Amino acid sequence: MATTSSKYTEDWLPINSIMNGMIILDNKWKVTGVKINPRNIFILDQSSQDAALISLKNLYNLLDFEFWIVSADRPVDISLYLSQLQLLYNQTQKQHVRKLIMEDINKANMYVSNNVVDTEYYLLFRETNDDVIQKRIRLLINHLAGCGLSAAQTSNDDLRVLLENFLNGGQTTRFGAVMPG
Repeated sequence: MATTSSKYTEDWLPINSIMNGMIILDNKWKVTGVKINPRNIFILDQSSQDAALISLKNLYNLLDFEFWIVSADRPVDISLYLSQLQLLYNQTQKQHVRKLIMEDINKANMYVSNNVVDTEYYLLFRETNDDVIQKRIRLLINHLAGCGLSAAQTSNDDLRVLLENFLNGGQTTRFGAVMPG
């Protein structure tokens, strides 16, 4: 076993690459899964809540493979929105409209200064066989839809964010395993 004197945790991990929505490990295992769009079921009526929870329970009992449910915070980037507001403010002549736009700009700046994040949800698994991976992803997407949730296979960017959250406290890095590929 080779030892490393690197000060970066990424250099100690058995990650070969991130591609096609999968983390490829040195031992040829692939970690992938689905990103689940959040939905607050607790604003629904009681029978709809119960149905959603029963559907999720049935899904979890159906899965005959090891899986991980992960939540991760991702910084919200509203810089484009702020730029558009600033352009609109500069183009507007009416003072009452400018005042409303400035209120939106101030509110957006408050979000930026408070490091607002979106919470994202993932169901991940590991497998070596590409056909099994695709079958599992389809199974997850279809059954989550039956629970009233939409999901899609993880992207390379999703997986990098997950690694950054766990390894670097959410700070973006440009070295080692999280290098864009």
